[in-house]
Amino acid sequence: METPQPPETAIKKERRDTAKTVASVFSTIFSPLLVPTYGVMLAMWLSVLSFLPTGIRWTVVGITFATTCLLPMLAIITMWRLGVVKDPQLNNRTERTTPYVVTGLCYLGCGFFLTAHHAPSWLCALMTGGALATMVCIIVNTRWKISAHMAAMGGLVALMFRIVSSNLGTTQLEWWLTATVVAAGCVGSSRVLLERHTLWQVIAGTATGFVCVFFLSMI
Repeated sequence: METPQPPETAIKKERRDTAKTVASVFSTIFSPLLVPTYGVMLAMWLSVLSFLPTGIRWTVVGITFATTCLLPMLAIITMWRLGVVKDPQLNNRTERTTPYVVTGLCYLGCGFFLTAHHAPSWLCALMTGGALATMVCIIVNTRWKISAHMAAMGGLVALMFRIVSSNLGTTQLEWWLTATVVAAGCVGSSRVLLERHTLWQVIAGTATGFVCVFFLSMI
């Protein structure tokens, strides 16, 4: 017969479970496969690109989503069904190389699409920087687990910082930048709370994504 838990212990467990549920939601919403789409949406509606026709903006968002989310997701699911990876969430560091290579190539493909259609270089840098950050993660993951979630969020923060600092927006965007930074903090805290990464792995991922996107956007 199961021994009943003291009220305080039960309450703490319930709070911990709730916190982990919220953390899982944040991790899912801000998956590295979705963040590029969010970045393009922010650029299309908050920067000078907002003057483009609505249909064109949604087309670019749709192609970004298909290229950087759907294609890598289908590839990962296929690898999982074939037994190439055992966990479709890629929590095992040793199983990340092939899925990351596919994801990086998809980022590059989207970057080539944007470049071919004369998108500004700072927006293309979100994709090329994302691909570069993915390659860095592949190399680091051979020895140490780095947070791909935070690499993506670091890139998103870099994009918003670039838009704000270069006066590329149509309105005052400091609040949007603040919201992006707060979202990145929530995702980082979620990864630590879920015990997917340590604090230093989260910081390393954030720095990698930010540096790759921001400096490539200055070229």
